[in-house]
Amino acid sequence: MTPVIEMKGLRMRYGSEGPYVLNGIDLSVTPGSIIGYIGPNGAGKSTTVKIMLGMVQDYEGDVLIFGENIRENPVAYKRRIGYVPEAAVLYDSLSGFEYLRFIGDLYDMEADDITAKGEQLFELFGIGDALHHRISSYSKGMKQKLMIIASLIHNPDILFFDEPISGLDANSVMIFKALMQQLARQGKTIFYSSHIMEVVEKISHRIVVLHQGQVVADGSFEMLQEKNHEGTLQEVFNQLTGFHSHEAIAASFAQVVTGNTAAAGTVPEGGMLK
Repeated sequence: MTPVIEMKGLRMRYGSEGPYVLNGIDLSVTPGSIIGYIGPNGAGKSTTVKIMLGMVQDYEGDVLIFGENIRENPVAYKRRIGYVPEAAVLYDSLSGFEYLRFIGDLYDMEADDITAKGEQLFELFGIGDALHHRISSYSKGMKQKLMIIASLIHNPDILFFDEPISGLDANSVMIFKALMQQLARQGKTIFYSSHIMEVVEKISHRIVVLHQGQVVADGSFEMLQEKNHEGTLQEVFNQLTGFHSHEAIAASFAQVVTGNTAAAGTVPEGGMLK
């Protein structure tokens, strides 16, 4: 099957003398896959996604999407992708409908199609009454639902999600997880980045673990679990990234908070992973 995403020797650093944030990423993704792309803060996850979205150009290596090098054709492929960033900036003075119309216009959608899809998707997500309300009146969860709807409204072939369920209620999370499975069965490719390991473990067909700019594991959850002799994805992740000091850090944190500073000098060298 022809890959929809290919990375070949992808390297990236900020500044000519800085360390490499990405240091030789080779990755091939086929249609209909849900890829869980995970790693500690600073591992290079967001940089990878920004390169694929065309937001960062100063990289080494090649990135092919839909079989074409994005350096050579940096616009056409973007019509076929959707994106939910971790921290979205919305136009609060617009209504939800006006925002969707703005997004739909960017993708040359018909006005009637934008209206019909917008109304139906808002209703399905339980926020139909808010379609024509100002975004400034939306809760965090409602704004997140709007971003998810906006990423889907033009029927993209690849979806990039960065912490997409942040702020969603439990029922909406269940809808979202089921939706990902439905879209994958229809041939959509989903590149999913999150720190919520339980969700990544359950929805991903394939999990790619990034650490210090390199891929340290790539396979199904069952493959990673078997290879690393661990139980949950969180435990596999901790083993792969070498982070085992969470209990000691939490104990020291609690000691400082409660004022028991006499016993608080047990923070492991280096503290948290960056």
